Amino acid sequence: MTLPEVQNAISEKKICILIPTYNNEKTLRRVIDGVLEYTENIIVINDGSTDSTHQILGHYSQITTISLPENKGKGNGLKIGFRKAKELGFDYAITIDSDGQHYPDDLPVFVEALLNEEQDVLLIGNRNMSQDGIPKKSSFGNRFSNFWFWFETGIKLEDTQSGYRLYPLHKIPKKYFTPKFEFEIEIIVRTAWRHVPVKNVPIKVLYDPAERVSHFRPFKDFTRISILNTILVTITLLYIIPRNFINNFRKKSFKRFIKEDVLESDGSNRTKAFSIALGVFIGLCPLWGFQTLLVISLSVLFKLNKVLAFVASNVSLPPLIPFVIAASLFLGAPFVHGDSNILSSELNFELIKNNLLQYVIGSLILASSMSLILGTATFLFLNKVSPDNK
Repeated sequence: MTLPEVQNAISEKKICILIPTYNNEKTLRRVIDGVLEYTENIIVINDGSTDSTHQILGHYSQITTISLPENKGKGNGLKIGFRKAKELGFDYAITIDSDGQHYPDDLPVFVEALLNEEQDVLLIGNRNMSQDGIPKKSSFGNRFSNFWFWFETGIKLEDTQSGYRLYPLHKIPKKYFTPKFEFEIEIIVRTAWRHVPVKNVPIKVLYDPAERVSHFRPFKDFTRISILNTILVTITLLYIIPRNFINNFRKKSFKRFIKEDVLESDGSNRTKAFSIALGVFIGLCPLWGFQTLLVISLSVLFKLNKVLAFVASNVSLPPLIPFVIAASLFLGAPFVHGDSNILSSELNFELIKNNLLQYVIGSLILASSMSLILGTATFLFLNKVSPDNK
């Protein structure tokens, strides 16, 4: 795209550029000047900077500046920026970091990608984390984030941590749980849950240790991110996957739903064996009340056969429960101290309560071993009677 084409598209699509900043006096001017080559639709959120940021922003009367009295975190700054952008009538916001790692001349990449989409989309810059000069801790953190984003949404991306993004302002959530770095994870996961496509676009990146100021606190922020992912995974398993499963049922004919979402008749023998193994494992684990929900959710998440997994999870049907309890207590006995003899005790839930640790350890051993045995047996049997086509 030519420069005039990019400028016209930014105006017609009502795109603004959002720049959160905190003590980046070395690079802020360069970032703003680079963006001004494309548009004056700029909103800078000065998140309580204590350096010369305020004086630098005073030279740019043509842009919108929001100055916060104290530093509250990047997530808080972005939320304030999104609200201001919508108040000013913008439909999209491209966020760019002020520490100099992002190149303003990559703005056309986002604009062109948006123009090529037929629906609203959330775009994340792909920094190519394998290139020279990328800190190892950043590369590891990105892989960690990519995995959990896939687990929580089913979408595979190469970069989920880049702050260079295009947001559809009217599709993102209005309220959030988090105010700091982890906000950028929360917003893409919860936007994806709204069935908004989330995609990568290629961008350049610069890590200059002489200029770049990172405010990421490894222990505190990684802990906050881990807690957030724990919450998001729980919501994924207990609500999002069952919700999507039910929505698919409503959208499709009964015959098509049974074939595609339940039976998955084209599944390989390996998939069917894993489905049996998953069902057996969940069925024998001490997850009372959640077994059906978990086995369906995990089957959907990992694209396994829901019917086989559900049937296998009923390994703990009422007539079999005494045998499951006895085997679990027996297998857990060597790992606890005290009187763990169950032969002279009545098998009931009172016995489980009094020997809970023994039961939990034993049930996990039983679930793992039986899952492995029955999954392997299923795979060998299916390969014998109906080999997969090579």
